[in-house]
Amino acid sequence: MKLVQMADAVRYARMTSAELRETFLLEGMFNPGKIEYAYVDLDRTVIGSAVPTGAALTLETQPELRAEYFLERRELGVLNVGGAGTVAVDGKTFELDKLDCLYVGRGSKSVTFASKTAGAPACFYLLSYPAHAEYPTRMVKRAELKGTELGSTETCNKRTIYKAIHLEGIRSCQLVMGFTLLAPGSNWNTMPAHTHMRRSEVYFYFDVEPDQRVMHLMGPPDATSHIVMADKEVVVSPGWSIHAGVGTKSYGFLLGMGGENQNYADMDRWRSRTQIVASC
Repeated sequence: MKLVQMADAVRYARMTSAELRETFLLEGMFNPGKIEYAYVDLDRTVIGSAVPTGAALTLETQPELRAEYFLERRELGVLNVGGAGTVAVDGKTFELDKLDCLYVGRGSKSVTFASKTAGAPACFYLLSYPAHAEYPTRMVKRAELKGTELGSTETCNKRTIYKAIHLEGIRSCQLVMGFTLLAPGSNWNTMPAHTHMRRSEVYFYFDVEPDQRVMHLMGPPDATSHIVMADKEVVVSPGWSIHAGVGTKSYGFLLGMGGENQNYADMDRWRSRTQIVASC
């Protein structure tokens, strides 16, 4: 399990591009036949991936968790961004096609991942937070999600947001999970930029074509930096940092959050200095 320690806004200001990538970016996680884990000290987040190709892969506890089993004190969100696969939770099997989402509640002892076809494996993205309450394990199919359309082609950010794990959907202790799909010709996400100190946020970019990239913007609103990201890479966003991005072509991304509350609309919108002066 990789251990990741977050930087504060003071250290961030002195970081080189290489240091930004080392601290906030997770790359190279989706490896055939393996489960990968990263433990982030911010909100005790665990970020992972599972790409089963032959035998099923088992979600095992790690020494850093000091737990008898992985979900002894945690909850887990799973999104499939690959081929058809299955997730078995304490003997019950859930079939996940691409963009189907599964919530696994605290106390689940056995979790295994499998692909229906080894040549077209499932790619399971995993996001876990500590949980002080138990909620039932549930799955939601992409076809069952009602999308919310935002943006426009004129502003290059026409997109559809699908909320999966949230207050009005699959209930959880603190985990929030949903994904956004950008329309062809659109490449901006999450505008206007904002922060929310009550929750940390994790962005997982997917369906980024091999020769395309996403420029993820982060940092305090008046001192931003960017991280160049490829397909199936993850960036961690502390509460003091904005989180927005622009790609060289349309793509998809999953936003996952954990912290003080589960309200999607709880955010601190940033106004530029020009906007502040104009409003005075």
